[in-house]
Formats: sequence, C-alpha cells, structure tokens
Amino acid sequence: MKHHKKMRTLGRKKGQRTALLRSLARSLFISEGITTTVARAKELRPFVEKIISASKANTTASRRVISARMGGASDVVLKLHSTLAPRFKGRSGGYTRIVRLGRVGKRAIESARIELVGVDEK
Repeated sequence: MKHHKKMRTLGRKKGQRTALLRSLARSLFISEGITTTVARAKELRPFVEKIISASKANTTASRRVISARMGGASDVVLKLHSTLAPRFKGRSGGYTRIVRLGRVGKRAIESARIELVGVDEK
C-alpha cells in the first residue's frame, strides 16, 4: 500500500529520481527558469524552495547542507548565496512559479515552465 508516500516516482528508482531533481534544480538556479513537464515541475518545487530557504541563513553549515543536497555543485552554491538569497531575504516562501504551457507534440504530455519569482524585476 502507498500510505504516507506523497512523492511522485516519475517512473524512476530513488537514486535516479534524486539525480533528476538535482539536475533540474541546478538548471533552474543557473538559468532562473526552465521548461519541463507538469509532474516534474510540481515535484521540483518543494526541493528547490527548501534549498533557497537554507541559503538565506548564509552560514557555513547552510553552505554544506546545500552542497550535499545538490551533489557538490559549487557553482550553484555560490550563486545561491551571492545573488539569489539576498533577492529573497524579505520573502518567507513561495520562491518559484509554475506556468502551464499546454500539451506538446503527439505524446500529449502537458508541459510547464518553472521559474524563480522576481526574474522580471531584474
């Protein structure tokens, strides 16, 4: 039975799913907006928001936690602490926005754009 298991499996095992989320999060942090499927975007949102909340502390411990969650991506950790965390300093949550783009191609998979809030303010 699937009690207390809210996470979408995305058709992958745990290690593959973690790698997928890390890759999507890295792309999101670098380009500040990516296009993917709705299911992946919905699964990525809590993963990313927890990382941004941790980066707002700007301590050595938070840097290590983020580095561990992102798989040692030092460029992402640097960008989070130098540019993204100060942008969201006064915000208590809701750092991402999901915009549905509709169905794409013959497969009819609904695509979405997930982006960081405040990109248009730059």
